[in-house]
Amino acid sequence: MDALDWQDLFSFSMSPLEIVLRGTFMYWLLFLLFRFVARRDIGSVGIADLLIIVIVADAAQNGMAGDADSLADAGLLVTTLVAWNRLIDAAAFYWPAFNRFANAKKVLLVSHGRKLHDSMRREAITDEELDAKLRENGASSLEEVERMYLESDGQISVVKKK
Repeated sequence: MDALDWQDLFSFSMSPLEIVLRGTFMYWLLFLLFRFVARRDIGSVGIADLLIIVIVADAAQNGMAGDADSLADAGLLVTTLVAWNRLIDAAAFYWPAFNRFANAKKVLLVSHGRKLHDSMRREAITDEELDAKLRENGASSLEEVERMYLESDGQISVVKKK
């Protein structure tokens, strides 16, 4: 059995700048994909959603890490990804224009008890999904609903009539 090489374990095995650039590229690629493609699926995490996250993470790992194999490489990569996440949150908080880019707008699905089929079709929401959300919110029919929205986090919210 070989002895543990502490130098290799804690030193960089590739350029720190390359690690930051790889992490930055993959972060933005995944951010844009999840922001514009997979919005509805992110808000509610089921088995299939968890599986896709794991698969995407595994696929992205090769693009981010390259030949990296030390703890220093991994630490810098994770720090880069977390930093981008915090910067996006801060930018969205301080600049409304960036917030509109970073966070999807809510989409009106039901108005005054009537389904808005164009919005439902555009967001790929079925009648069954809408009915399930009604039941989850204690409404037995659309007549009880003032508005239903697909929120920016992928959840469906219900505003009942008073």
